[in-house]
Amino acid sequence: MMIQAQQMMSDLKKLGSITSSRDIQQLTYAMFPGTHCPLMGAAMAVRGIQKAVLLVIGTDECAYYTKHMTLHSEEFGGVQGRCVSAVLDTRDVTFGCKEKLDAAVAELMEEYQPPAVFLVTTCVVEIIGDDMDAMAQMYTKQYGIPFLSVHTEHFKCENHLPGIERTMSACFEMMRPQEKNNTVNILGQRMGRFETTELYRILTESGIKIGMQLPCGCSVEEIIQAPSAGVNLVLDETALPLARKMKEAFGTPYIRFERFIDPQRIWEAYQMLFDALQRELPPQLEENYKKAQKCVEQVKEKLFGIGYIYGNTPFHCLELNAFLCRIGMIPQLIQTAQIEPEQEKDYLQEILSKTNPYVTKSANIAPLQSLYDVLHPHLYLGHEYPARLRKKGMAVVRCDAASSMLGFEVTEFMLSQLANATEEAHQYRKEVGLR
Repeated sequence: MMIQAQQMMSDLKKLGSITSSRDIQQLTYAMFPGTHCPLMGAAMAVRGIQKAVLLVIGTDECAYYTKHMTLHSEEFGGVQGRCVSAVLDTRDVTFGCKEKLDAAVAELMEEYQPPAVFLVTTCVVEIIGDDMDAMAQMYTKQYGIPFLSVHTEHFKCENHLPGIERTMSACFEMMRPQEKNNTVNILGQRMGRFETTELYRILTESGIKIGMQLPCGCSVEEIIQAPSAGVNLVLDETALPLARKMKEAFGTPYIRFERFIDPQRIWEAYQMLFDALQRELPPQLEENYKKAQKCVEQVKEKLFGIGYIYGNTPFHCLELNAFLCRIGMIPQLIQTAQIEPEQEKDYLQEILSKTNPYVTKSANIAPLQSLYDVLHPHLYLGHEYPARLRKKGMAVVRCDAASSMLGFEVTEFMLSQLANATEEAHQYRKEVGLR
């Protein structure tokens, strides 16, 4: 087992050698367990758009998978809900699917009378080359409502995130120029509820109205009126393409306000937001900033020199790891789906100025277990079995509750989780004879 682990580590690249996401190696051929294709991402995004219909075009397996996923979703409406499909057979693959799609669209329009329809392609449609963009334009003219094509071929990507990104980007076609106001659009909230976050409380207490929330809950009418907002808040990088399109077409500025942990980064995001809205910063924000900074100082000594493995968390991967390096922690191995050296060079430089961790694809914890006895980390950030980690002198840092947090509350929560897990790890290491 030890020889296998050492061989595995020798095959992995370190962060300093990563020039693009292609350099990130996986530990097994199963790069991401489970059926996480872009089709899933598209369904997740359309779920939050009220009354819009998701039309899956592809094989019976793709149709079954999507319907099964949405079956128990209140937002989709169960068996008779707004997730439907046009299942292709060998004739459709040979001669094209337009005839079948014409019949499917006519049927769904009669039954659902939707405000918008998302034509979601699958691998087979992309392979045979049917022009779904042209069909979407044709149906839009024919029925007088937006038909939007979303391409979800899995053979060009590795997970479901492109499906979310492309669905949100497709919504741009529905938008029309509007008179500007001081509302704020929320783009990219994929996990948790925005209404429970510090950011939401700050905005509402400052009298700032929330506009479109995509994909976490909006109507087609709100999408059409989205360019009236004064600012787009980008909470996840999957929303960046849409934000850039809106800035170019409508002049709407966007501000990245992801689930940052660094108090300075959060403070700067708040400043940019209120500057864009031409509003004074609420006094409470400075108090929260100072409180978060104090929290950092209080845990620095306890966390200094603590090694960890970074797994799947709700955070921006490199931003979190750069901050943890700054306070003296040591990332020994980072799991991630992608790294963009040009866009994330500041984070990369900060990490590499302190250490040079191994990097592997997320998230397959089974082969990773053999590395625990080589790396001997204190902590595992993300999803693992606590009992299994304890036997290796490690503690798990539970991060999922941060999904419903944005702002300085993230700093306080995460540092408390790290401090508590570190105390546990010290005890576990004594139990197994590690320092």
